[in-house]
Amino acid sequence: MDPAGADLAATAIEAALSAGATYADARFTHERGQHIGVRDEHVESVDHDESRGLGVRALVGSSWGFAAAADPTEVQAGEIGARAAAVAAASARVPGPPLHLADVQVHQAHYQTPVVEAPFDVSVTDKAELLIAATAAMRAAAAIEVARASVRSWDTRGWFVSSQGHRISQHLVRTGGGMDAITADEEQSQRRSYPQSFGQYEAGGFEVIRSFDLVANAPRLAEEAEALLTAPLCPSGETDVILEGSQLALQIHESVGHAIELDRILGWEAAFAGTSFLDLDQLGSLRYGSPLMNIVADSTLPGALATYGFDDEGTPAQRVRIVDEGTWVGALTGRDSAHLAGVAPGGMVRAESWNRLPIVRMTNVGLLPGDSSLEEIVADTDDGILMATNRSWSIDDRRLNFQFGCEIGWEIKNGRRGRMLRNPTYTGITPTFWAGLDRLAGEPEWRAWGVPNCGKGQPMQTMWTGHMASPARFHNVRVGVGA
Repeated sequence: MDPAGADLAATAIEAALSAGATYADARFTHERGQHIGVRDEHVESVDHDESRGLGVRALVGSSWGFAAAADPTEVQAGEIGARAAAVAAASARVPGPPLHLADVQVHQAHYQTPVVEAPFDVSVTDKAELLIAATAAMRAAAAIEVARASVRSWDTRGWFVSSQGHRISQHLVRTGGGMDAITADEEQSQRRSYPQSFGQYEAGGFEVIRSFDLVANAPRLAEEAEALLTAPLCPSGETDVILEGSQLALQIHESVGHAIELDRILGWEAAFAGTSFLDLDQLGSLRYGSPLMNIVADSTLPGALATYGFDDEGTPAQRVRIVDEGTWVGALTGRDSAHLAGVAPGGMVRAESWNRLPIVRMTNVGLLPGDSSLEEIVADTDDGILMATNRSWSIDDRRLNFQFGCEIGWEIKNGRRGRMLRNPTYTGITPTFWAGLDRLAGEPEWRAWGVPNCGKGQPMQTMWTGHMASPARFHNVRVGVGA
């Protein structure tokens, strides 16, 4: 890790303090990204991006200021620090409530994502050949209109330095991708994707992609996409719904993850994705769901997409209980908000890049496993629908009323998986839906699903989040159009 980045950050902090800041921190980051996309056995895109820069956050009174610049010199680093303090001082002319910046242990440390096969060491040719083979296998298996496959990798190296003495370096590596098959007739189009709707992303190297075994899964994917064209439509009514893991992961993201962000709960953040139906006075007493509902936010989980050593405030990664046997007990917090919830900072403040102000973000927010299995849950269901792989979603700005569509469903009758169903959808109200959780698969089917593009803030920041889930059954759910 280049120590020059830490020196630039230290220069900026000294300048911010000299300009009147009572606290300052700085992040120097070098980011690289690569994306390769293949369509119908032809390489469609090869994209590379790279940037280096310094972002400085300064505190004056109860107001934050932020400034950033690409690849600065030492002189420019000092100017950035002074500018961040000037912005904070200007904001402090209209002061808000007193700001309490919670103490965290000062660390001088390094964190590295465990990697087996560095993704940028694998040639573009090798990656493209794998994707071409996957699309060829899809097209050979069924009459599909479009076959696509892609891989994406990020390599982020950076320093975090604070006026309290933090000096932390991190090297984070993330890799993912996937494929999909699209079929169509005169009236409709159908899509099947793998490993999940938007691709699967994890902390790690190219071994993540190899673990998907894209080529081996391609024929099944194409055959299911073709079969969906003639499958019966998902019926309307109220029934038991079994969700496979990736769909349940998105359900967690939208109806739990965003709702428990403390800045939304406090009304500090409402842009892009709204606020929250939760009220801090209900912390410790609100029934969020059934006793099977145990949610944690865990940024230490090996291999999960939002796993790291420290957040962008220097707080160590950790595991925090959010829902305990159905009762809401925790929130996603930062150093300037945690005390309002009566908890310690959770290490959950991150920025998309060096040129964005860190804000409260989801880490790996997931549902702990139960003791059943998908096979047992199906066998124990007299009448229901198994739904898999997200196709669409919508949720209101308080995270209460939602509608989800999935790529594929199967009718469950008398404990057996029956005919395939197309366009399966379900709708619900968050606490009512989660109160219906009555069966939950165990650890062998539990997986951390990665979302690489969670949007929040203004200007909008995208972020990597993870969501642990295993298949689960929900009782009496409204399904189908017109239910």
